[in-house]
Amino acid sequence: MTFSNQFQRAADDYLAHLTVERSLSDNTIAAYRRDLTHYREHLERREVLDLASISAEDSASFVDYLRDGSTGKSMATTSVARMVTAMRRFHEFLVAEGVTPNDPSHDVHPPKIGMRLPKAIPVSQMQLLLDTAGKGEGPIALRDLALLEVLYGTGARISEAVGLTADDIDFDSASIRLFGKGRKERVLPLGRYALEALEAYRVRGRPSLLARSAKPSSSLFLNKRGNPLSRQSAWGIIQSIADEANIAHISPHTFRHSFATHLLQGGADVRVVQEMLGHSSVTTTQIYTMVTRETLKEVYATAHPRAWHD
Repeated sequence: MTFSNQFQRAADDYLAHLTVERSLSDNTIAAYRRDLTHYREHLERREVLDLASISAEDSASFVDYLRDGSTGKSMATTSVARMVTAMRRFHEFLVAEGVTPNDPSHDVHPPKIGMRLPKAIPVSQMQLLLDTAGKGEGPIALRDLALLEVLYGTGARISEAVGLTADDIDFDSASIRLFGKGRKERVLPLGRYALEALEAYRVRGRPSLLARSAKPSSSLFLNKRGNPLSRQSAWGIIQSIADEANIAHISPHTFRHSFATHLLQGGADVRVVQEMLGHSSVTTTQIYTMVTRETLKEVYATAHPRAWHD
């Protein structure tokens, strides 16, 4: 068996393990597969003969391989860190399964990533985005407004939003059911604006879109052909509305960041926000408290007579 075939078989077993045992999403599995493909190509370039003969030097040089553009493009530090982590987890799996006697990547560590604060937008800009989305008529416009209201009103990830079914909205209790990473379920309240937008879409928009498809769909958000809306299409919708509103650098995650930041600015407890975002650790959520802290510092610096301004 060639090294390529041996590696690929082991990688397939590892990815199957992640799918079954850890219930990782299809997108995460696809990312791991790409990362391991880069690792295999690196090892082949070094003429490694089999999995057991991968040396610590082979694994350590993977970082340089990623950084010197050998993959065909310049890698961001976050991407390098993710790929190195994928490599380490793969080797841990091989040792645990008895495929290899040791872990050559044990002393290889991902590059440190500088902390980046989430990019939220002011409430006024969010209002402008929603007002822009609400100007249109017809089923597509109703869908777009409902989508944006759900993203901002719940902090849902874009994958969670496009994965919604019609049954995930409970209009009687004004709540929504989201499925996060690992299919972890959480039920969140729906505010009046999101509920009204969803109700309008349910009554006057979705039935019209659904009628355009020969195949019935349970998906809540549909494209113009009546099929489930994809993440890429949802991204395009958001970008189009942002362009019309003349607001730059808007992405689906902007709504999630703004949801969390605006809640904390309004006095919400960080652990409540953690539950609403579906974070497994409050540490992940606490980065948003730093955003509000930075805002406070800016306000103080410009407004207080004893601050640093002239």
